[in-house]
Amino acid sequence: MIVSLPEHWIIFIDVIAWTFFHLFISSMCLKLPLTWFLKDHFLFRTFPFEQSGALWQRLFRVKKWKGLILDGTIFFKKGYSKKGLHGTKSKDLIVFAAETKRAEFTHWLSVLPAPLFFIWNPVWAGWVMILYALVFNLPIIVVQRYNRGRISAITSGLGKK
Repeated sequence: MIVSLPEHWIIFIDVIAWTFFHLFISSMCLKLPLTWFLKDHFLFRTFPFEQSGALWQRLFRVKKWKGLILDGTIFFKKGYSKKGLHGTKSKDLIVFAAETKRAEFTHWLSVLPAPLFFIWNPVWAGWVMILYALVFNLPIIVVQRYNRGRISAITSGLGKK
């Protein structure tokens, strides 16, 4: 800990800091153009080992709990709800897949501020903040990869017809 503060202030600062980081990163990612997420970036590629999302279902039983995750659009009216498909046409599915990339990117970025919490937290609490960042964000990343894998399988099948 670089800064020494009373425990109640540390908790207050942690809550405010996480709220700020989540909202700031989310709002910045919402400003990125959809066209950036429509591209086939290596970061968001669906890899063969993911088996069109089946890997995530097999490892984590995603279908059982993904509905429990809050959609970020409850905080941002501009966002794209991923609670359900917005249509079944090829274009609708491609946009949905792109929005899963935006959500995944947002949640990877949301992990990055965690080490900053070591500045004002005791070391053990800094590690708790890193654990929080991972526990909060990784399930959402898994859901995005699961959904995108399934959609990619459908859209690649449409292109073959």
